[in-house]
Amino acid sequence: MTKSSKSRRMSPRSRIATAAAKAATWASRRTGRGSGGMIGGLIAQKLDPRILGQLGGGRPAAIITGTNGKSTTTRMLAAAMRAAGDRVATNEGGDNMDAGVISALMASPDADTLVLEVDELHVAHIAADLKPKVLLLLNLSRDQLDRVGEINKIEGSLRAAVDANPQATVIANCDDPLIASAAWDAKNVVWVSAGGGWTNDATSCPRTGGPIIRDGDDWYAVKELPGGGAFRRPAPAWTITGDGIATPYRTTIPLDLTLPGAANRGNATLATAAAVELGAEATVAATATEGVDNVAGRYSTVRVGDHEVRMLLAKNPAGWQEALSMVDRDADGVVIAVNGHVADGEDLSWLWDVVFENFGGMSVMASGERGTDLAVRLLYAGIEHGLLHDPLEAIAACPPGRVEVLANYTAFRDLKKAIERRAAASESERS
Repeated sequence: MTKSSKSRRMSPRSRIATAAAKAATWASRRTGRGSGGMIGGLIAQKLDPRILGQLGGGRPAAIITGTNGKSTTTRMLAAAMRAAGDRVATNEGGDNMDAGVISALMASPDADTLVLEVDELHVAHIAADLKPKVLLLLNLSRDQLDRVGEINKIEGSLRAAVDANPQATVIANCDDPLIASAAWDAKNVVWVSAGGGWTNDATSCPRTGGPIIRDGDDWYAVKELPGGGAFRRPAPAWTITGDGIATPYRTTIPLDLTLPGAANRGNATLATAAAVELGAEATVAATATEGVDNVAGRYSTVRVGDHEVRMLLAKNPAGWQEALSMVDRDADGVVIAVNGHVADGEDLSWLWDVVFENFGGMSVMASGERGTDLAVRLLYAGIEHGLLHDPLEAIAACPPGRVEVLANYTAFRDLKKAIERRAAASESERS
């Protein structure tokens, strides 16, 4: 009997729900209405509210969550487990709420291991159904205040999920005080120094209410914990360094990622630590993360007319700051596209927290449905720029050559689809 067949007997209701969901997914794809990543899960959950636990079937599961880096780290961990020989069920499309997770499990019924990106607000109840072997906590910062709410609310929800899952090994970024607080009482915790470039949202301790003091890589709360003792950066077992991943085994694994940026090196370290807890060998896992070259189109380079366009996604102040650090200052143009749909967060006040001031001297175009809001921010940053609401038109207005595109969620999604439609039309004309 394989690992995936253990405890996999599903109830009649779950089998009916699964069959109906698969039919809906097929119809969605067949009619071109979507990829089917959500509709099947929505129908299955409607027909059987207990379907998630039934589909999980007691298999080893890793839940990956945090404000930024969920999709990338999930892709890296899935690659690591495949390299270790496991069949993996994962939601690589980024559908990270209940329906997306259910659809991912239905799509891979014979998987040995579940590697699942989960929205921060959904971790507690999804973990209650799947009883994960690993909870991987990346980082916490402000994100869509009109949907998610204040950051301490998220920290409290993750802390409750940790407390409710003593069977899980928690892989936690010790460089983020909010993540450290959520994981502080875990029965089994592996601390990872993955870096914390954005510190604006972790200035006070959620456990004591006092300020957080930073001293180089170290941080600590001024006030003692209610039961006594200091709330301070835990000593990491795993650390990302300039030379690679420093392991608990007193070795350093060289790391040469395809993906850019310091944050992705931290993500790879967290993914490697999680893979080891799931049974992979550290070097095999780390090497597998190097092969991840894009995440649902993020970081990919595509040809658009006279331009080589690299696509970067950013969704909140911390993510934008990291993405801005990846921009090639020698590029011939930069397009920054911002929408304000529910999926993006309709409150764009965070634009004023992002440092746009260092784009001087570059050809910059503001774009997207909320391009005017962005243009005002760029004006106050002292950045010369143009404004074209259609991102394709904004790209075309850039000087020929390499163009860096930074876009928030729906702007990225819509531009990706527009580029694909344009490429398909050009191919059709040639044929």
